[in-house]
Amino acid sequence: MLAPRPYNGSSKILFRIRRFATVSNAKPPQTFIEKVVQRYALGLAPGQTVRAGDYVMIRPEHVMSHDNTGPVISKFKAIGASRIFNPKQAVFTLDHDVQNKTDKNLKKYATIEAFARSHEVDFYPAGRGIGHQILVEEGYAFPQTLTVASDSHSNMYGGVGCVGTPIVRTDAAAIWATGQTWWQVPRMIKVELSGKLSPGVTGKDVIVALCGLFNNDQVLNGAIEFTGDGISALDIDDRLTISNMTTEWGALAGVFPVDEKLLQWYESMLKKTELRTFSSPKIGSAPPPPEHPRLNRKRLNDLSAAVLTSDPDATYSSHLRLDLSTLVPHVSGPNSVKISTPLPDLTAKKIAINKAYLVSCTNSRASDLAAAAAVVRGHKIAPNIEFYVAAASSVVQRDAEVAGDWATLIGAGARTLPAGCGPCIGLGTGLLEEGEVGISATNRNYKGRMGNPKALAYLASPAVVAASAVKGYICGPDHLQDQSQFSSQVPGHSITSSSVASSNAARKEQAVISGFPKVFSGRLLFAPQDNLNTDGIYPGKYTYQDDMTLEQQAKVVMENYDPSFAPMVAGLTRDLSTPSANANSKRGVILVSGYNFGTGSSREQAATALKSAGVPLVISGSFGDIFKRNAINNALIYGVTKMMLKNQDPRRSFP
Repeated sequence: MLAPRPYNGSSKILFRIRRFATVSNAKPPQTFIEKVVQRYALGLAPGQTVRAGDYVMIRPEHVMSHDNTGPVISKFKAIGASRIFNPKQAVFTLDHDVQNKTDKNLKKYATIEAFARSHEVDFYPAGRGIGHQILVEEGYAFPQTLTVASDSHSNMYGGVGCVGTPIVRTDAAAIWATGQTWWQVPRMIKVELSGKLSPGVTGKDVIVALCGLFNNDQVLNGAIEFTGDGISALDIDDRLTISNMTTEWGALAGVFPVDEKLLQWYESMLKKTELRTFSSPKIGSAPPPPEHPRLNRKRLNDLSAAVLTSDPDATYSSHLRLDLSTLVPHVSGPNSVKISTPLPDLTAKKIAINKAYLVSCTNSRASDLAAAAAVVRGHKIAPNIEFYVAAASSVVQRDAEVAGDWATLIGAGARTLPAGCGPCIGLGTGLLEEGEVGISATNRNYKGRMGNPKALAYLASPAVVAASAVKGYICGPDHLQDQSQFSSQVPGHSITSSSVASSNAARKEQAVISGFPKVFSGRLLFAPQDNLNTDGIYPGKYTYQDDMTLEQQAKVVMENYDPSFAPMVAGLTRDLSTPSANANSKRGVILVSGYNFGTGSSREQAATALKSAGVPLVISGSFGDIFKRNAINNALIYGVTKMMLKNQDPRRSFP
């Protein structure tokens, strides 16, 4: 962090003029995502067409909240609401802090359950699994629907052709009360996957490579549609993994098409629901089970009869390409998803590890557990290595137990955890300690997220994680046989930006509303880092301590980024305690940072902690959209500027 500089300049507030949904006699072409949003948009006049850039009111199919349901309840009551508009729209899943058996946490969980029961909301208790996995298993996230969640990894629903996108706690409370919220349709981005993955290369390698190859905001705050001949060879679990981590890539949605493979996958899901009871076709047997409210024959038939596709001439802001046939296993990190390295390069370095993790909504499905079990079968976890395993849901764990994979992992020395988020969010058993190195099949390796900020975290596929746990250093399954299957190479990739000018690009200076500060004055405090994430701004270990006051939040803000930040800001704000001579001036510490500030989770405290510490304004080259929503909802002002980067290199990074 750089030393603060005195500053007493003024700040003009510029607002981008946006159009609402377009009215046209000739219907303009739409992408798949635009067509789905059109179905869920409210108040559209006849002939209005939803396009990228539009502000629309949406009534999503479902809204999920998890351990953050408690704060959402508080907001719901604070706005004067007493009845949930549509109880069937909301879904509660307890999944983040499930290892916490303290009276305080159990009381919180009981309060959430009681609220769900009293409002007739679908409720899934601790141990049932991670919310995102449950929404897919139980059909809340369904193809060609729009489902949101108060969690950033709702992008995962795109793996089954559902437009999943994150909202924040205030939005969730509004949806409970009214059934709707506002949304700006993101810019559309086409990602074309061609070719076929080689054996041993997985969906995790695809998204880890994409995050590293296109790591300069190419997809920031966009909505991705995956296309290309390579998709048909990707299993649904691979698609879910890829969509899940489009969040870390910077996108607000990552959606795969509805194709024959997906429809067949749902056929198998229907068969699984039939096996949940003792019914039998034999005469005199138990009656057939009641129809599943969301996964049923009629719904699947309706889907098959009306599959949506993007129009051939639909508009995309950019077109990215990746040749899957040229891809080798990749590893992300350390401590950044924007760094991805071909596995052979890291294997040669023999980077020793202390802990390995096969947990989270990203890669803990039955196929992932099977891949890890195949690697460790006949081996033991290396001495002094801790290998933690948790299924994405109780259904997944049951399937793994029936297949024998769960017993294989335990027999090799894996330590099992309950179905839930756990170490991925930095909660519970097995966190990284100072100086340790971990490799994980999770989605984020941000500094301090999985434990101590002075630890190093890498991300990889389940098979690579398992092999590394066996050998004690980062390597792939082929290395267990002392063979080198892959050579280091850069995958074939390219990008084309659209030359079509956005009709939303016009800017016009607007009058400042009454009472809004016309001037921000104080000290400039530089945090010279791109991709400064929400774990760096507000550590995950505090996120679900719902009783932390704003003053307490201010004392831990930016703790993972720089522990000296909060005390420094406190000292600077004391220096600014003298009232300003300008009555229209807002005084405080003005934080200046790099590109993609606030990327990561939907935690509201990333905004409230900064504001409470005495930071009224954050200036950056760009912001994660979910941070912007939290800033708007909590009156933390943000500004975007490129001028500070005038003499920077093309990567737009800070020294």
